[in-house]
Formats: sequence, C-alpha cells, structure tokens
Amino acid sequence: MTHSAHAPSRRSRIALAERSARAPAKGQQTKSAIVDAALRIAAQVGLEGLSIGALAEAMQMSKSGVFAHFGSRDELQISVVREYYTRFEAEVFHAAMEEQRGLPRVRALFENWMRYTSAELDSGCIFISGAVEFDDRPGAVRDALIEAVTAWQEAMERAVAQARDEGHLVADADEQQISFEIHALILALHYDARFLHRPGSMERALRGFDNILARYSA
Repeated sequence: MTHSAHAPSRRSRIALAERSARAPAKGQQTKSAIVDAALRIAAQVGLEGLSIGALAEAMQMSKSGVFAHFGSRDELQISVVREYYTRFEAEVFHAAMEEQRGLPRVRALFENWMRYTSAELDSGCIFISGAVEFDDRPGAVRDALIEAVTAWQEAMERAVAQARDEGHLVADADEQQISFEIHALILALHYDARFLHRPGSMERALRGFDNILARYSA
C-alpha cells in the first residue's frame, strides 16, 4: 500500500502535534497574565470597578480577546477572587504551617496576615471591598468570596483549637470567638490605617493581638 501524496510526513505530524500542545499552554499563560493585571486593577477600584475595557487597555489587547478567556464578567471576577485567595493562602497560611502547632502557629498566622495587610494599605483588600460590594447581591461572585473568606476563617479556627488542645489556651477557649476577635483587629486596622491614616495603627493591632492571647492563655 502506498501513502497518499497528500498524507503529511512524520516530521510534519510531529510539528503539528507540538504546535497543538503549545497552543493551550500559551493560552493559559495569557489568561494568567490577564488575571494578574485584573488583580492589580481590582485592588485599586474593587471587583465592581473591574471592566473588560479597562483590562483590555492595560493588557494592550482587544476586548474580544480578553473576553474570550473568560466568557463573562462574572467569570473574570471569580478568577480574580480565586487568584487572590491562592496568593493569600501561600503567603499567610502555608508559611505559618512551618511553625509548631499551638500558639507559635497562631502567632505566625497573625503576623503573616499583618504583613500581608500592611502591603495592601496603599491599594486595598479584595476580601474587604468585595464584602461591601456583594454583601446583598446573591450570585456566583458573592459565593466565591464567601468560599474564600470562610476557608481562611476555618483555618484560623483550627489553629486556635490546636493551641487549646496543646494546653496553650484555657480549656474552655472558644476558637470561633477568638478567631472573630483576631479578624476584627484586621478590619479595624484597614479602617484606621487605610481610611483614617492614623499613625500607630499597626502597633495598636499587635497590642490588641497580645491582649487577646493574655486573656485566653492557660
């Protein structure tokens, strides 16, 4: 049997396969770059201020080119929320897991969170601005925000519960209450430092954390 004159050679088939493999990888790289730019914009203007047009301009792409990677504005916003959480988790949570279970880990979580927060004071926290924008707007974006914030709160609660179980906190320490108070410090810090520009806000937040531990320490 002879090959058709129009059949591609083995070399051309390999080249075609390589191009096909590169296309999705390049598309994913482009999408990641778009999400990275979208995250920077959303940090400044919020998720609601994030538009396909502004993003296309920042990326020097057409609106249709940006839209093709997501399909809708909601999907773009959800991608930003998930990317924000991935970075937050890496810098705050995963780094703290290297510390000993108990209060050393709780303290590391808070200090990492403080460092992350201090880097955001010139821009903004998507979790906080997103809560204001979507608190009364049911939908997929709100669900993504709730999922991310809940995951972080549960991680902090687990760390506090471990500190109690290790005997570092009093036996009746309520992990939800303690995590609530720690979270409240971060919210107060954003308000005091970012909105009111009051000096000494970071130091007050750290003292507040030490006061929480002093109240509940075994």
